Amino acid sequence: MSRAKGPGGPKGRTVDSSRDDAALGELGYRPELKRTLGNFHTFAAGISYISILTGTFQLFYFGVTFGGPAYWWSWPMVFCGQLMVALCFCELAARYPVAGSVYNWAKKMGGPHVGWLGGWMMMTATMVTLSAVALAYQITLPQIDGWFQFVGDGSGQNDQAANAVLLGTVLILFSTLVNAFGVKLMARINSAGVFIELIAAVALIIFLGAHITRGPSTALTETYGLGSGTDLGYLGAFLTASLASAYVMYGFDTASSLGEESHDPGRNAPRAILRALIASFLIGAFILLFALLSVPDLKAEELSTGGLQYVVLATLGETVGEIFLWSVVVAITVCVLAVQAAGIRLMFAMARDNNLPAGSKLARVSPRFQTPVVPAVLIGVVGVVILVVNINQPQIFSVITSIAIIMIYVAYLMVTVPMLLRRLRGTWQPREGAFSLGRWGLPVNVLAVLWGTAMSLNLAWPRAEVYNATGPQHWYLRWGAFLFIGVVALGGFAYYWFVQRHRTGVLAEHRSQPADPTVPPSGP
Repeated sequence: MSRAKGPGGPKGRTVDSSRDDAALGELGYRPELKRTLGNFHTFAAGISYISILTGTFQLFYFGVTFGGPAYWWSWPMVFCGQLMVALCFCELAARYPVAGSVYNWAKKMGGPHVGWLGGWMMMTATMVTLSAVALAYQITLPQIDGWFQFVGDGSGQNDQAANAVLLGTVLILFSTLVNAFGVKLMARINSAGVFIELIAAVALIIFLGAHITRGPSTALTETYGLGSGTDLGYLGAFLTASLASAYVMYGFDTASSLGEESHDPGRNAPRAILRALIASFLIGAFILLFALLSVPDLKAEELSTGGLQYVVLATLGETVGEIFLWSVVVAITVCVLAVQAAGIRLMFAMARDNNLPAGSKLARVSPRFQTPVVPAVLIGVVGVVILVVNINQPQIFSVITSIAIIMIYVAYLMVTVPMLLRRLRGTWQPREGAFSLGRWGLPVNVLAVLWGTAMSLNLAWPRAEVYNATGPQHWYLRWGAFLFIGVVALGGFAYYWFVQRHRTGVLAEHRSQPADPTVPPSGP
């Protein structure tokens, strides 16, 4: 764990803890969550949320199907855009390393209304993301052993979707129990899982590299002729395929959302955010590249059906391939743990501002487990309900994933847009002596906003292959992202405006200073 070095050891740690608590007090909160996490724990939280093995194995087939092997170029493109967002977040994490980071950052940058909407979008997206990630078990476990296909034999119209719901429900229940028993247990399991994931990822790169059969000039220019005859040509196909990369590289803000449970978060959180994103980019880039260079047949139909799982099994053989697929199962598990952990902190942060119904219950920290237990259970239940509602939908994978990711990109914009406005007005000042972009702050922030807006539109674009891939074509499915997100945003904000905003204010039991009972609560 990160500990301040001072005379006498314990005294140094006390000074460090006091500094962390003072930064929390600046936001009006008293410290309640126990600081037990060190550098690797926060890094592990960020990298497990991104979860390269989960994302690449879940979505490789999508990228190849709609963009061919040349879709690989979307990986560095998405990284460059997300890096701009992450750099903005690093400045905020250095100054406000607090639970529910996106909510609190949006609140500080844009005011309570923007903060509530950003938090609401992120919280809803997190619960949908929890369900979407849990579905990844279906893409991996049945390929390891047919025994994991509990519903039918996998050939029925809804067999895979129904089995995905079953496997995903078991995983969410496990994650809920672990998160409810406290952050220390979650962090230990998560860190062990991330260690296994990183070792497996590096080993996979080495093994695939040893089986390379073609050069990059051949693989990375192969488009399968996709997009020919359309208005945008291959650009249209590439933009669709780029969703496979955009679906992976997000969630790095989780490293800061655990700030109230970390040592020296103002210094460590920005580093953890950048390390998680950069490490994920490098590992993912080499896995995808070497997979395309080593697969026996670059034009095999199985690339679009079996995905990266097919490449591993076909290239490395059944025995070695299954070892790596079990590592993917571990990665999916810790990814779900990290997603739920982030959602718990977000719900807790909004609840202690009395910005959610039954705020005092949702914000209560268990004295035994030192974690908000009610949010853990509630998020788990909602995640399972989302799965069950879609149990007979064969398009469950792409639709749920797409909507969740768009909402997260929009929530990020709720931070970067008001932050840019504050820079233009000259009212944003990074924490003195901490991470700062200096003169690069404005151009980086502008790029972050432009990137977030463009990718949000690209993700939500009413493509039939994403939102209505099978069955009869319906306009409401094609426009599902706009409709669903619009209902969530407008309906949620209407509730806030007419009901919740009149109650908002840090709950008395969570305030940094005792409140005067004669003074009504003020907004955050």
